[in-house]
Amino acid sequence: MQYPQPRQPRFGLGGYCERGSFMTPGGDLDRRSLLAGASAAAGGLTLGFAIPFADAPARAADGAPEINCWIAIAPDDTVTIRVARSEMGQGAMTGLAMLVAEELACDWSKVRTDFVSPRLNLMKNRIWGDTSTGASRSIASSQEYLRRAGATAREMLIAAAAAQWRVPPAQCVAADSIITHRPSGRTVAYAAIAAAAAKIEPPAEVALKPPAQWKLAGTPQKRLDVLDKVTAKPVYATDVQLPGMLHAAIVHCPIFGGALKSVDETSIAAMRGVRGVVRMPDAVAVVADSWWRAKCAADALRVTWDDGGNGELSSAAIAEFVRRGLAADEPRLGRADGDAAAALLSAARRIEADYAVPFLAHATMEPQTCTAHVRDDGVDIWVPTQDPATALATAAYAAGVPHAKVRVHRTMLGGGFGRRAPIQEYVRQAVTIAKEFREPVKLVWSREQDIAHDLYRPFGMARLVAGLDEEGMPVALTIRLAGPSFVAALVSGFGTNIVDRTFVSGLAEEMPYAIPNYRVDYVVRPTPVPLGVWRAINYTQNAFYKECFIDEMAHAAGSDPYLYRRKLLANSPRNLAVLDAAAKRSDWGSPPPAGVFRGIAVNEACGSYCAQVVEVSVEKGEVRVPRVVAAIDPGHVVNPLSVEMQVQGAIVYALTAALYGEITVKDGAAEQANFDSYEMLRLADAPQVETVIVPSGGFWGGVGEPPVPPLTPALCNAIFAATGKRVRSLPLKNHDLRHAI
Repeated sequence: MQYPQPRQPRFGLGGYCERGSFMTPGGDLDRRSLLAGASAAAGGLTLGFAIPFADAPARAADGAPEINCWIAIAPDDTVTIRVARSEMGQGAMTGLAMLVAEELACDWSKVRTDFVSPRLNLMKNRIWGDTSTGASRSIASSQEYLRRAGATAREMLIAAAAAQWRVPPAQCVAADSIITHRPSGRTVAYAAIAAAAAKIEPPAEVALKPPAQWKLAGTPQKRLDVLDKVTAKPVYATDVQLPGMLHAAIVHCPIFGGALKSVDETSIAAMRGVRGVVRMPDAVAVVADSWWRAKCAADALRVTWDDGGNGELSSAAIAEFVRRGLAADEPRLGRADGDAAAALLSAARRIEADYAVPFLAHATMEPQTCTAHVRDDGVDIWVPTQDPATALATAAYAAGVPHAKVRVHRTMLGGGFGRRAPIQEYVRQAVTIAKEFREPVKLVWSREQDIAHDLYRPFGMARLVAGLDEEGMPVALTIRLAGPSFVAALVSGFGTNIVDRTFVSGLAEEMPYAIPNYRVDYVVRPTPVPLGVWRAINYTQNAFYKECFIDEMAHAAGSDPYLYRRKLLANSPRNLAVLDAAAKRSDWGSPPPAGVFRGIAVNEACGSYCAQVVEVSVEKGEVRVPRVVAAIDPGHVVNPLSVEMQVQGAIVYALTAALYGEITVKDGAAEQANFDSYEMLRLADAPQVETVIVPSGGFWGGVGEPPVPPLTPALCNAIFAATGKRVRSLPLKNHDLRHAI
């Protein structure tokens, strides 16, 4: 059956359709799959654009001369570097500033950062370009123009100093925010020459330093945002306090795809502090003079819901519906090499397995929140967002005002993982609520609302069939994927003539193994469960299928899983390099400690390569993970310290999902609603993570997401080594591992 679809907000998706970042028309598969966070206000992603430096205002808001739109230098020598991307703990703010500072040759100790205003970006014809943050591309897609911005500013400063001294610029050199005339030894600080430099015509071309000549970039640096965080400055949206501010708590229709039917406001009329009730199509909000009073009133409010025909929806029904897709006719083609069907028929041996993964919630530390103030002269929102341009567009749509009348005050994010882009329904809700009041209103979702009404990573299944030759090496491999598509859920008008490139992430062009006859296809099976962008999205599913099945092939061949992969990766040197690095650091060739077993996996995602070795022990059915070794090659590395931290965070995030993560559906609603039922990894159970950075250079990949996909298959392969049991569905908490085979 075709289930009724959820009523999802559809604001800010222009960039997906116009630039085709998630999909392509017809049957051809494009290069690269995941570019999250397209901006509706901007009409799509722009990468590698020319920056109109000369159009930058002469002075920043604090009066400091602006050398170009990215850089302002104050009289006290403070260098302000503007950051267009969001900071959600991944260290982008620091890494992006390092790229500018490297070419600017400024004193790093005097650098501060400031977020780009999405409203000003819109008014200045997108002078700062794309401001969305996702797909681990903050550094990769920004590095060229940011380095060029720093180099251009440096040359303008040198030109201004040379003009003042009446000497050729070639005789001057810049370092640590000081320009030196080499023949005479004269010096001038950047601050003293900044105003004159701002008037210099920017050079048309500048030479960028090769990475081998970097002095700042490539070195470990502490993050610039740490001091504010440890000193408890109000940098998060939940910390926002405004004079006279009201508070809102929200209750969504418990049934996916359902709607509000009626509200009995008399049920809370006598409750203290309540200021009003705001109805929305699929939710109702209570506004009060404190959030706790709003929350208590929302819990007590008598509401009647229309289930939209989904009141009997269950996980079992969804699983059966998706499972039928594994044998459905007319799938969409992801990749086809050779004749896999014929090769399977002539293979010496054939193995087959089905895999499944559940819906997953984001469970950000900071629940969804937004403060909105709607006035006659405009709208202000204070919001944690991965895509401020879409936040602006969403607020403008909800308030019914032009984009130019919306000001977005960007805050730090208490976790993103894709939840805060591209759909930001909490922004729409906050503005809708605030329209009914003169005062600003802060909306904060409860933890229960956040988990039970998330935009989930899709449920999915895969059927893999391999044909092996007499020596156990693959002659053919077919992979059929089935499940709901988050792209189809997000983009209205998604039709059968669209190829969803994300569905085959990691299995199409990123498939590293040399298998002569190979086919991957998929069947979209939509359900009413709302879907969104989840950290590494379909890479996480497809790496689980692929890397666990490669282990099954190695076992069938009687081969060591690491050595088996080495043979198949002969034509993929970067995958082979990280695989070898992980195996070497983990002492793969030596026996592990007693009671400890190892598993291995390798994967390419978001332009980077990552291999992991996971060590496990299984005692009385309980899985312990004492150690994970991760080798990663993102090409060039800007801040090794941030890379190490991101790898650690990604592994903990992935391990949590593998062990416990699962959203199940009963009577049309999510059964999980807080950390008692949607469990997180405890600190005491976190593994020791060893990161091996293998930067091969020559390209710019991501870091925040690539370490997520290989963790789960490496873990499950280790469990097989420990117990003899294959784990083909997640999470692990659903498996009885007490008795080894």
